[in-house]
Amino acid sequence: MNSIKHFLNSIILSVLMLAAVSCNDWLQEPSPNLSKLEDYYTGGAAAQECVTACYAPLMWEYNSTYFPEWFIGDVVSDDALKGGQNIGDMAVVYDMENWKTNTDNQYLLDFYRAQYQGIGRCNLALTIIPDIEKDSMLLQTKNGVNLQQRLLGEAHFLRAYYYFRLVRLFGGAPKVDFVINSSEKWQQPRASANEIYQFILDDLTAAEQSLWQKSDYTAADTGRVTTGAAQAMLLKVNLYLKNYDQAKKWGDKLINSHQYALCADYADNFTLAGENGAESVFEIQYTADPTSDYGEGNGFTRGAFTQILTRSRSSKLGGGWGFNHPTQNLYNEYEAGDPRRDKTIFDPKDNMVNQAEEIYLGSPYLNRKTMWIEKDNSIPSLDHASRGPLNNRQIRFADALLMYAEACCEAGDLTNAKAALNQVRARAREGNAEILPDFPYATYSDNQTDLRRAIRHERRVELAMEGHRWFDLCRWGIAKQTMDAYKATETPEAQAEMATFIEGKHELFPIPSQEIALNPMTQNQGY
Repeated sequence: MNSIKHFLNSIILSVLMLAAVSCNDWLQEPSPNLSKLEDYYTGGAAAQECVTACYAPLMWEYNSTYFPEWFIGDVVSDDALKGGQNIGDMAVVYDMENWKTNTDNQYLLDFYRAQYQGIGRCNLALTIIPDIEKDSMLLQTKNGVNLQQRLLGEAHFLRAYYYFRLVRLFGGAPKVDFVINSSEKWQQPRASANEIYQFILDDLTAAEQSLWQKSDYTAADTGRVTTGAAQAMLLKVNLYLKNYDQAKKWGDKLINSHQYALCADYADNFTLAGENGAESVFEIQYTADPTSDYGEGNGFTRGAFTQILTRSRSSKLGGGWGFNHPTQNLYNEYEAGDPRRDKTIFDPKDNMVNQAEEIYLGSPYLNRKTMWIEKDNSIPSLDHASRGPLNNRQIRFADALLMYAEACCEAGDLTNAKAALNQVRARAREGNAEILPDFPYATYSDNQTDLRRAIRHERRVELAMEGHRWFDLCRWGIAKQTMDAYKATETPEAQAEMATFIEGKHELFPIPSQEIALNPMTQNQGY
């Protein structure tokens, strides 16, 4: 009996000792049918899919409200009024354009979160792809850069692009360069704007060294970022930082690559047939999507809301929602005879069915560039009532030439600045020597101060209603004086809606209060 008891005690002791040694192994056994990241990302096709997903948040324009970036770039500036059915239609944008923004603004929350979703996808790609074993697909090479390197370059570019969208809207932001895969990593400190800009420059520099030229891509990969796109962004970011010699250097590289040229016809940039053309440096890609509906938010569509948002409210002119009305102030900025005015601003007054519904705070004008009007003035029907196929032109070669002109002007190289400016003006005048003469022209004298003024005028009219104007005003440090002067030119009904612009506050928007509740950080000044 004692021997049996001793034997049983020995077994129990052995089991307890085994449990003590092995219980962690038992608990860590992988669940059946559960795939790990490293199990999925095992080849070139998976790597390419991972990076393709990084582009998707650029396309998003709707979640709990609509949040295309032009609501800020155009509407907040002197180029456009909100539009819509009335001032209560998209009230969150009405608040933003009239300096009445609250910290619980839903537009800003959706925009902020979309950029961080893009950043998160880029961080995943940059973490996973270096460890993928090179297969024959990843070893495809153009000019000494293989596909694996190129995919990493795309992810670096896109992460920089998402952060650039954030920093010029909110200033400093949490800097996240890793995969957040646990709750302990969720709260991150807010980096300064300068730290974010340096992070952007580092990403863009890495991208520029790893991407392919535009001509290296096959038709199937049209729309992916290129060496030229990285160079254009390095030019742009250095302008924001007033590093004019560096900006000029990147402009020289972009121009001397001979990958880009101005379209013969300015209007070709804003048609379906003209997508990804000679002038295109970077576009957000859209396609017709007949399966969309009105209720789905981020990630559920390949079509753009912008077409329906900016079309006339008249069924005769597209049956849209009437947002983004160009101002009379912008209309008057064009020089006499400038053909770009009527290729940018659509005046429907002779065709309107209901003027009371068409005119918003005195403006009847529509944004011709985004509502999708073909060169013959036809207005194509949409495959789905809420979505259109027209790409969002983010960087055109004309934009790059004018940024280069600005960098040269500020760096004291007036000869190259004038040459780039005049190249844009020459295309715009369409061979008519009677209009848009070369610089110096009109009241401009041949000196740096007037050349700066001429370049700023040219950026406004060349890039009007493409979402650049507000950011240019802030970058130049003239938002206050420009918006005060603009207010004085507006209709009494528009003036009555505007609050006072506060310099040092309104150049930035508040970080959404919901984000501060999740990740405590200092709010922007004045909010």
